[in-house]
Amino acid sequence: MIARPLRILGIDPGLRNMGWGIIESNGSALAYIASGTIRSKGDDALATRLKELHQGLAGIIDSHDPCEAAIEETFVNRDPQSTLKLGQARGIALVVPALKGLDVAEYAANLIKKTVTGNGHAEKQQVAMMVKVLLPKSDAGSADAVDALAVAITHAQLRRSPSLMKATAR
Repeated sequence: MIARPLRILGIDPGLRNMGWGIIESNGSALAYIASGTIRSKGDDALATRLKELHQGLAGIIDSHDPCEAAIEETFVNRDPQSTLKLGQARGIALVVPALKGLDVAEYAANLIKKTVTGNGHAEKQQVAMMVKVLLPKSDAGSADAVDALAVAITHAQLRRSPSLMKATAR
């Protein structure tokens, strides 16, 4: 029996820019499918911005038909108002795939960096370079899309191994 590739949606949550990336995982082989950024207009009402993110993410799921989704956990900002708004965008990133019937995993930023680069404190350019090495056909463009691809890569590597997730998180 030949294994079917697993299509994974990675999401980097943000209110202004929500990065997304789709990869396929077939054993240890990874393939780039698509990536981009969903943008909301900063001067629109919060409800309108959240609706734009919801519709954009739902459209991506409908277009690319992923099997599972993964999202980057966010860190707490110094500004409580910004943290609350980011949390609402993160809620969209969690609920839209769930409403589409996808299992949704969450990964800490340091775990994503460690999985992709081997260093939990890697710089953004190191992550971007390794995403390009692991997915040579990727043309992510924005930093948000690169981060989303890194989330998807992490999920592909860790989804089947809870013990590996714990060991890698240290």
